Parts: sequence; structure tokens; C-alpha cells
Amino acid sequence: MREHSSTVFGEMSALAARTGAINLGQGFPDTDGPDVVKRAAIRAITEGRGNQYPPAHGVPELRRAIAAHQQRFYRIDIDPDTDVVVATGASEAIAATLLALLEPGDEVVMFAPWFDLYAAATSLAAATRVSVPLAGPAFRPDAAALERAVTDRTRVLLLNSPHNPTGTVFTRDELAQIALVAERHDLVVISDEAYEHLVFDGSTHVPFATLPGMAERTVTIGSAGKSLSMTGWKVGWATGPADLIAAVRVVRQHLSYVSSGPFQWAVAEGLALPDSYWHGFADQLQSQRDLLCAGLTAAGLSVTVPQGTYFATTDVRPLGYDDGWAFCRDLPDRAGVVAIPHEVFHDDPDAGKPYVRWAFCKRPEVLTEAVGRLRNAFA
Repeated sequence: MREHSSTVFGEMSALAARTGAINLGQGFPDTDGPDVVKRAAIRAITEGRGNQYPPAHGVPELRRAIAAHQQRFYRIDIDPDTDVVVATGASEAIAATLLALLEPGDEVVMFAPWFDLYAAATSLAAATRVSVPLAGPAFRPDAAALERAVTDRTRVLLLNSPHNPTGTVFTRDELAQIALVAERHDLVVISDEAYEHLVFDGSTHVPFATLPGMAERTVTIGSAGKSLSMTGWKVGWATGPADLIAAVRVVRQHLSYVSSGPFQWAVAEGLALPDSYWHGFADQLQSQRDLLCAGLTAAGLSVTVPQGTYFATTDVRPLGYDDGWAFCRDLPDRAGVVAIPHEVFHDDPDAGKPYVRWAFCKRPEVLTEAVGRLRNAFA
């Protein structure tokens, strides 16, 4: 685990604190989620629900709510008693699934750039990660390149759409081509869909498990932190066929055992919020995206406008930088803003070298101040 001993998020957050910079690096909102969900958590605490150990695999109310959510939005039928496990955030759900499904020496194939947890959790499982690049600036998946990366040691395909850090939302046709690769090589698929409700401009999130033949081989990851803007509560889950989820449950209960007791009841209520919440949430984030992307463009950066997630990507070469790391290390002192270099999300540093990720899940006034600083710094 030596290569994972420090994270770029820690370095950049420390830089932000030292310089007073606006932190557009780390992906968390600076406003809370719905008041009704917060009140549900308070009610659960005062009524003594979850203050002691909840059931190891998640409280039944939340597991039923997750199953109802999958049926409501995607027409996916799952049994809340056997096909769901609640975890300490989507991160633990991903780690537990990798630990459950991999043997030492197995390969995990994933599109790069990838969320840094994927690399660390693969190392924890004593497995080998194999990266398949999403080529900038469009960052679309290439099923033929994925096929070439698969070997007889490949066990798991770790998929992420909507995609962090690029904001790409994979189309149904792209996913169908990926599904053919998974089927041909008998791969188990971990589909990280933490940003499922954060899609823009009429883009559609297609759960991988809805594709023909994929339900029986796919573990789907969800996140209350992203869907309800309560990242500190650390409530996530994995859903899928009972045999795969049974394996994940065995591992996960030996990690945190249980967590987020009262918050589980609150999340159960949150998942049942009306359509107006989900549409309004995406619309608000889309307006914040547009504000940031316009400001980044005005500052002279080349912007890839995201179709989903919290994140926009820029190419820093128009500002005279060849290296996103150098740009991000200069940025706090030069402009009073923090961003994250793509390079840390790649095995091949050159593949991500000119790209930088910016988070727009911040209040409009914060984004306005940030882009104003950028324009002043690079005018």
C-alpha cells in the first residue's frame, strides 16, 4: 500500500487552508441536503432508532427503500432481504466488493482516469489493476480497447458512469458494447453509479444491470452522500444477485461491521422523495456547472463540459502549462483557487498530464468568486 500512503486531496486541501484558497478540488457540496431528511435523522436519534448497532447488512427499512428506488427509477426487481447490503458509504461498498470477488493475482480492468479509491482497494485485494484510457478531450469509452486489455487473469470489470472525474455519461450503445466484452470473458462487473441522479442536458443514466445478460453478473453501487448531498453521513450500498451480494456481505461485516445507524432511517425517507426533488437537484447542479464552465472558459482554459457528476475537466495548455500538477500547485498562490490534476487518476501519468478537475458542487456565490479570481490571475 506504499503507493497509496498519501492522497492528492490531502495535499490540495492543506494548500487551500494555508493560502485561503477556494477549494474546488474535493467533491462535496457546501450546502446540506433536504431539511426533511435531516429532520428524519434527528427523529431517529431521539426515538432511539440506530443509536446502538443496527443490523449488520442494513436496517430493513433502508434495504426496502433501496429496492423500491431501483424499481421506481429503473424497473429493476431486487429482493431487499438477499440482494442489498448497506455500507459505510459507496467507498466501503466498492472496497468490500473487490475484496470479496478477487483472489491475489487477479486482474481488475477499469477505464482511466479512475477514482483513486479503485486503485487502493485493488491493491488491498492483492490484485492487479489494468487501465484502459478514456481519451481526452471527449473522454468516451472504447470497447475495442477494453477487449484488448482483458487477459485470462481478468476477473472483474470496474465500471463508473456517470464518470468521475471526467463527467462523461456512457450511452446505452457504449454500455451495450462493454456488456458484450463482459459476457465474452465471463467478467463480474462492479458498476459504480454513485452519481446516478446527477445528469444534465437530457442525458440518461443507464444502469448496467438493465442490459441483457448483465443482471446476474453485476454488483451496482449507490450513494446517499451524492444523491442526497449528505456526504458526511457515509451511507452507501451494493445491490445485485444474491450469490454475489452474499459474498460482499461476508467481507463488509468484517470491515466497519455497522455504521450510520440513525442516518439509515433518514436515507430511507430521502430515497422516497418526490420527482420534484430529483429534477430540481439536477437542474440546480446544471446551473452551477454552467456558471463554472463559463468562467473557466473566460479565464482561457479549454473546457470539456460534463454530462453528469460534480466535476468539469479543463486542458491547461492554453494557459502555457504542460503539466496539470504544476498548474494545480501554482494555482492557490497565483489565483486563490484549488483544483485536482488528472494525472493522479492514471497509471500512465502522461495520459492525464494536461488535464485538471474542478468541482462545481458549491454555492453560486462561491463559484462566482472563484472564476473571478481565475480571470484576474490569467488575464
